[in-house]
Parts: sequence; C-alpha cells; structure tokens
Amino acid sequence: MGLPNSLCVGVDVSKMSLDIASNQTISPFSVSNDVDGFDAIIAELKQHSIALVLMEATGGLEAAVACSLQAQGFDVAVINPRQARDFARSMGYLAKTDRIDAAMLAQMAEVINRHPERARFIRNLPDAEREMLNAMVVRRRQLITMLTAERNRLHPSHPQSRKSISTIIGALQDELKRINKSMEVHISTHFKTLAEILGGVKGIGAATIATLLTEVPEPGHLSRREISALIGLAPFNRDSGNMCGRRTIFGGRANVRSALYMTTVVATAHNPVIKQFYNRLVESGKAKKVALVACMRKLLTVLNAMIKKNEPWDSSHHYLSQ
Repeated sequence: MGLPNSLCVGVDVSKMSLDIASNQTISPFSVSNDVDGFDAIIAELKQHSIALVLMEATGGLEAAVACSLQAQGFDVAVINPRQARDFARSMGYLAKTDRIDAAMLAQMAEVINRHPERARFIRNLPDAEREMLNAMVVRRRQLITMLTAERNRLHPSHPQSRKSISTIIGALQDELKRINKSMEVHISTHFKTLAEILGGVKGIGAATIATLLTEVPEPGHLSRREISALIGLAPFNRDSGNMCGRRTIFGGRANVRSALYMTTVVATAHNPVIKQFYNRLVESGKAKKVALVACMRKLLTVLNAMIKKNEPWDSSHHYLSQ
C-alpha cells in the first residue's frame, strides 16, 4: 500500500496535451504531449512525494508519458476508460472537461492507492523488445481492420471500383504476411523460452503469443482466478435478495479475449484436452457459447500454470485433467 502522506496524481491524456491534477498541494496545470511536456511533469512531481500516478488507456496516446514517468521511478497505473467513467458517475461528476477528468483521476488514484490489491493496478515498465513487439501487434490489428473493411466493400461495389479494391486487398495481405513473419522472428529471437513453452500447445500461434506478451505482462505471477478476472473471463454473480441473476463475464482486456477466442475455436477441434472439456460441457447441457468461454478460461489458466512452472504442454498434468 502507498504511503499515506504521499500525493496521488491524475493525468488526462489527449493527442496534443496532458492535464495534470492532484487533490492537494499541486495546482492543476497543462503541458504538451511530447518530451518537453514529460520533462515538465517530472520536474514538478519530483518536488513532492508521489504515491501513484493514474491515467486512462487512450489507444496508445498514454504510452510515452507512462513510460517516461516509470523510468523516473514513479508508480503508474493505466486503467480502462470504462472504469474511469463508472467512478466519475459514482462521484457525481456530470460535466466533462480535460481539467475535470484529471481531477477525477486524481481522486480515483487515492482510492486505488488505499486498495489492498494496489499492486495489480500498477503498470510494468516494458522493455525495448516488448515495446517493439507491441508496435507490431498494434499494426497487425490495424491491417486486419482495414482488410475486413475492404473485403466488405468488394462485392457491393461498382465493377469500376472492384479492381482498385482488389489491389488494396492484395497489398494489405502482403503486408500482413510480412508483419506476421516479423513477429515470429522477433518472438523466437527475444522470447525463445516462452515461445517454446507456449508454442507446443495446439491452437497457439505467434499472434496469440505476441498478444499475451504485450497485453498480459503478469502471466505466471497471478493465480488462476486473478488472471481470469484480469482478462475478463471470470464469471461474476448478479444476485440481490431472493433474486439469483445470471453469472456473466464483463470488462477485462478485450484484445486478449479476442486472441484467445480464435485460439480456443481451433483448440476445441484439434487439442484433445480442450476438445474433451468442451464436449463434456455441451453434453451436460451448457450452451455452446458458454462452453467456449469456459474453454477460453481453462486454456488461459493452463497457459498461466505452464509459464509459472516453466513447463511445456503435457496432457497428463493434473492442472489439465481437472
């Protein structure tokens, strides 16, 4: 838990600027979202005892300032925008400006700083190899989005446009192949041990490994319940009084869930352990979607255990047969 007399700081991030606020001592101020702005923030924060700096995930716009602050020894937490919005509503924040958002984040930082599980909110400082891999993962995701959009335009388009669209599709496919190859080489070079452990699991490819490496720096250090909740695969009760609601999953890291979904679809067909688990759930009356989510959670906890024990896939392991 952070020091009780230390300050908590909120940083609202936009493309061009950063708004900084603390609920005490530090007067709100704004700087540019660049190296000069980062230096100004660091110079101000170093004059105080800082417990925690909190900011929202903003599509990568927060990455540079977060890394700069971490490199200077500050604890930085990057939260999901939905968490910030929910907190703001609960505290009665109706208006929305950059300065108000920064003040709200500072208030939320104080709550997180007193949280008994404070450590799980703190962002790990990525190394250069992981940052490079993350850039490739993000670019791959962008290419897939553009490729999907062009494919959707192809058939309803006028014949005059189809040649142009087909050309763009071909170029995007070539670039996607290049990115995939670069990811494979990067992973095998810089994350060889982890790649060998995870690569032995049927259904796990370079794209899934890359997503886990960049989006889940915690695997191997969390319990199965913690990592399931982190990714958004842990079912939560929605009960009140005599009403027993449906158990549902929500929140968490959507990019990881997306990667695990495709991996699990393959695993239910080609991985004997996951296939048996899936079939058993369906035969017991579970809906196929519910069974698939359960398999995603199962596969995630297995991968987490493999990393923790530094052991390759083995169908005879007790954590696979449960």
